Amino acid sequence: MTASCPIREGAFRSPDAEALTFAGRSWTYRELDAEIGRWVAALEARGVGAGDRVALLSTSHPGCVFLFFALGRLGALLAPLNARLTSAELAPLVEDVSPRLRLALSSWVDRLPGAEPLETWADAVTSPSPTCEPLAESTPRVVLFTSGTTGRPKGAVITEGNFRASARCSEANLGKHPAPRWLGTLPLFHVGGLAMLTRCAYDGGCLLLHDRFDADAVNQAIDAEGATHASFVATTLERVLDARADRPMPESFHLALIGGGPVPTPLLARARAARLLALQTYGLTEACSQVTTERPLEADGRTAGPPLPGLDVRIVGPEGEVLGPGREGDIEVRGPTVMAGYLNRPEATREALRDGWLRTKDMGMLDERGRLTVLSRRTDLIVRGGENLYPVEIETVIASHPAVQEVAVVGVTEARWGEVPVAFVVPRAGQPLPGDLDAWCRRSLAGFKVPARFLSIEALPRNAMGKVERTVLRQRALAS
Repeated sequence: MTASCPIREGAFRSPDAEALTFAGRSWTYRELDAEIGRWVAALEARGVGAGDRVALLSTSHPGCVFLFFALGRLGALLAPLNARLTSAELAPLVEDVSPRLRLALSSWVDRLPGAEPLETWADAVTSPSPTCEPLAESTPRVVLFTSGTTGRPKGAVITEGNFRASARCSEANLGKHPAPRWLGTLPLFHVGGLAMLTRCAYDGGCLLLHDRFDADAVNQAIDAEGATHASFVATTLERVLDARADRPMPESFHLALIGGGPVPTPLLARARAARLLALQTYGLTEACSQVTTERPLEADGRTAGPPLPGLDVRIVGPEGEVLGPGREGDIEVRGPTVMAGYLNRPEATREALRDGWLRTKDMGMLDERGRLTVLSRRTDLIVRGGENLYPVEIETVIASHPAVQEVAVVGVTEARWGEVPVAFVVPRAGQPLPGDLDAWCRRSLAGFKVPARFLSIEALPRNAMGKVERTVLRQRALAS
């Protein structure tokens, strides 16, 4: 099965509909189609064709959008690199990609040797190319590198079919919208950002692209620019509510998807009071963003929801046996959103993809209604005296304390129990580390789950993808 460029289709169907906005500028589908055509011409002039790869180092910028769809019309791949990485961290990724061309924001070209400035790269081309090759669903579209928390990052190859299926499955869960306007604050080097971009294109919607997260700009987009959907994590959701002083959302704003882990109950209550429907999700790069999401009419904030329509999730035990509701084990995913594999890593691909199932290396359980609770990554599991402790369970309780901004729990080696949990707590601004955290935890947790220590920290250390660096915290806990 093949499909043509969704922007070209939009230009025929609704040429004057808004497709993209950025920093006060706007492009209709007709204008965006023409701009992408110019970039196709520029790529053809440089000999870029089917199967070639282009490395990109940039924050979210219109040039990223033009490049992504232009490469699609040629059957070439985009390799967006994490803009937070250093030159030393980028070097092995570029080596894996072996790009035909390298582009970067002009201020960052020195970090990507051989790169040309993105902003002006296609300026010399005045006439758009008509080339718009149909793409098979199996055609690779991007290479997205994982965060590398357990070794050298791996490049997940995401196909045209993966993106289309992700949009289709999400729409089946959320409901079709006649003209969605997604707020694009997630970076376009992240699967979540690309999922919003492609979802807008396939649905005939508009991406309100921001180069970074800014709570005031988000609220401006919601209140004055007609944003209908957004994606947040708990901390950015809280910042949005703080910035608007909990003013109710306008009726034009439909919902927000929440990733990155469970949301504290008090924060969900704040969102509901502000007429903000916040749906918890679970996803990963290798499954093209969302895997499970709460259903709009059934959301209660207790789980990450059931699998999206068209996807399957199961929990398996140590020997690969499928476990029933309420049993804890490894999360596996099957469906049309699952990646083609890892670039140049056949052994890693075989390890991750078995009999059609993606082995996520995350742990969780399903309830009787098929809703997923994510417990931890296998590498984050804490084993205290033979009992399994899941950091997310402990973190959820601590994060609900009114004086706590953020928290991360790690396991630290201990002679008697093997491991004990230690909590690193970021207090809210102007407040000290709460002295009642032990008692607070014991109201909701069994005694063996209560952290052995609570350590105050100004900010949680995070890697380039924004994930908490638990290894750094373990070292700090041992040193203290």
